[in-house]
Amino acid sequence: MGTFVISKRLNDFYKFEFVSRKGKTIFTSNSYELKFECEDEIEILRNSTENFTFMKFRTSRGKYFFKIILDEKSFATSRKYSTELMMQKGMDEIVKYISKSEVLDFSSSDEIFGPIDFENS
Repeated sequence: MGTFVISKRLNDFYKFEFVSRKGKTIFTSNSYELKFECEDEIEILRNSTENFTFMKFRTSRGKYFFKIILDEKSFATSRKYSTELMMQKGMDEIVKYISKSEVLDFSSSDEIFGPIDFENS
């Protein structure tokens, strides 16, 4: 099952990623100034699977990616895929798992494991 991961960008804005069962990022959201905006967008995506659209693109270097569009608004951009089939598998995983995905919030602290004590190592 996929997971939403909330974190902070270097500019202190929030973002979320949808990560596959294997731990690979499938898509990354836009930036949000406030964390609750991020959480609201996740809920919108979870509850609107049948209403959003995938817009497919190809880079100048031949990589494939998509954007998730809902009500004419872009919510997220996928990672780059080497083949169209791999991109389709990413979209299929979203449709299958997004509504029941859990949310992990890593935005509160930059030090997930706490400070390292070098003197007692």
